[in-house]
Amino acid sequence: MKIKFIFLTFCCFLSVGGFATDSLQLKAVPPPIPITHEGKVLFEIVDHGDYASAAERAEGITQKIEEIINSHDTKFDSFDSFKNGDTYVITYNGESVFSIYPNDTIVKGGDLQDLSREMIAAVKSHAINRLGVDSIADIGKRIALLAGLILSFFLMIKLLNKAISKGNLWIYKQIQKRIKTYTNPRNRFFTMSRLADLIRLVLRFVKWVFIIILVYALLPLGFSIFPSTEGIARTLIGYVLDPLTAFGNALIDYIPQFIAILVIILIAKSAIKFLRYLSIEIERGSLEISGFYTEWAKPTYNLFKFLVIIFAFVAIFPLIPGSGSDVFKGVSVFLGLLISLGSSSAIGNIIAGLVITYMRPYQIGDRVKIGDAQGDVIEKTLLVTRLRTIKNEDVTIPNSSILNGNTYNFTANTQEDGLILNTSVTIGYDIPWRKVHSMLIQAASRTEAVLNEPQPFVLQTSLDDFYVSYQINCYTDAANKAAKTYSELYGHIQDVFAEERVEILSPHYRADRDGGDTTIPKAD
Repeated sequence: MKIKFIFLTFCCFLSVGGFATDSLQLKAVPPPIPITHEGKVLFEIVDHGDYASAAERAEGITQKIEEIINSHDTKFDSFDSFKNGDTYVITYNGESVFSIYPNDTIVKGGDLQDLSREMIAAVKSHAINRLGVDSIADIGKRIALLAGLILSFFLMIKLLNKAISKGNLWIYKQIQKRIKTYTNPRNRFFTMSRLADLIRLVLRFVKWVFIIILVYALLPLGFSIFPSTEGIARTLIGYVLDPLTAFGNALIDYIPQFIAILVIILIAKSAIKFLRYLSIEIERGSLEISGFYTEWAKPTYNLFKFLVIIFAFVAIFPLIPGSGSDVFKGVSVFLGLLISLGSSSAIGNIIAGLVITYMRPYQIGDRVKIGDAQGDVIEKTLLVTRLRTIKNEDVTIPNSSILNGNTYNFTANTQEDGLILNTSVTIGYDIPWRKVHSMLIQAASRTEAVLNEPQPFVLQTSLDDFYVSYQINCYTDAANKAAKTYSELYGHIQDVFAEERVEILSPHYRADRDGGDTTIPKAD
């Protein structure tokens, strides 16, 4: 009896202890959090997630359900669920939406599988009811709104056509009124009719651009009138907003690189301006550098300017958007190959032009002889040199051929030492050589462009079988008048020898002679 009493007491104690434990567990369970959409409670959850609280979990589930319902999938048959350990995962179109934890069954009881089915059914029912058939009045309002939108579109198109027509006429009249003063009658390309056609083309282009923008703006509005097509409206808007957003973000991200490009350009421009200032000062003679000639100033400036631009381009190139792409690299290599293959001779001429510049074989205005061409230098560039002959012909000579050939400069020493003009005559042995010298010097002194100082002189260059060769040498400071000076000198030589009754046997003289004086010109 005593043992039975003790056993009953122990059982009561266990019952009371178990009840207390269950009570503590119920007290420890948090209150359920409702999952709602547009004010309607779909279901409730209790348990927290693996990495989030119950409130955070409820917020994520609500956002996911709103995205699914707003997709306007009228079937909503893509829901599914599967067991994952102690939880059940609900999916939509194969993607995880949310998970159900064991304590979530406390609200309605049952197991996780039944609860997942009830939750899916609640969401589907709400979504289908939301997209269900509206009232006739509501449908009528939506249709009227759509009709008003279409009517507004055609009205705007009509107003746009009228505005384009009036604008075209007004602009044409204004141009016709004001352009008469500035129109060149010999200009047959830029005529009034062509200008009118150009204006019409521009206005037509503006019109179609406006229509496209208007259509793309009104289409989302039209689709958003009905809930079933609201997703299409958001998709169309996304086609515009997404690229614009991406472009805006890319533009904002590119601002530091853009500032770096501006800084590099500013530094390069400042360096070029400084080099130009030095070039001008050296060219004017205000700044003198030992061993640096004034005519080197401009080509040296151009050379350093080119180098500064190249260095700036090399620094800017990596900062250009897309410069690291394979397409950009391929285009760069292709252009470089074309330039290298197509400009090998041009680069050779440029290098030769630089060498000629610093060799200083001639200057602008010098009388030179390059190959078979002789004339005055009228232009020097990195590619070619141009001469103007005494016949007023312009000859263009590549710099590479100048560098590989001989160049005669008749002007280089003219101002300091004078240019020596010389010509030869052959006189028989019967004429005293001193007399010949005197006659040749007298002929040279009569020539206008020949200098008195230094004095002309005569050289006997050979003693031939039948005559002696005499060479008259005289100085001139007008190298560009050498042809005229030679002509005048030849005439004076003939005059002086005729006055002295002396025959000129140049280069040979053969005739039957009877001792007469027929070879000596008669006096005028």
